[in-house]
Amino acid sequence: MHRDLVSLIVNLVRELDGRPGTTIPEELDAGTPLFGRDGFLDSLGLVTLVVGVEQAIEDSFSMRVGLADERAMSQTRSPYRTIGSLAEYAGRLIAAELSDA
Repeated sequence: MHRDLVSLIVNLVRELDGRPGTTIPEELDAGTPLFGRDGFLDSLGLVTLVVGVEQAIEDSFSMRVGLADERAMSQTRSPYRTIGSLAEYAGRLIAAELSDA
């Protein structure tokens, strides 16, 4: 599932290309920094991406997850650091939803 989520996020990041003030790296993978000191997204770009990922998860997995909630904000290491960390966080939320069902 992690690989599928990374691919989903990479595709959504590519859709942000051409947004004013956003320069998307040519090579995107799990290690690509998204937000923070080395990231290429500003706060609006991050919000746009997170909403897109939430919608794509709902479309693909028929479940709603909230990627921008208190759990995400209170973590020592932000889940928004890299494509891989966002995919990992989303995967944990999906797994938790599946185990609750």
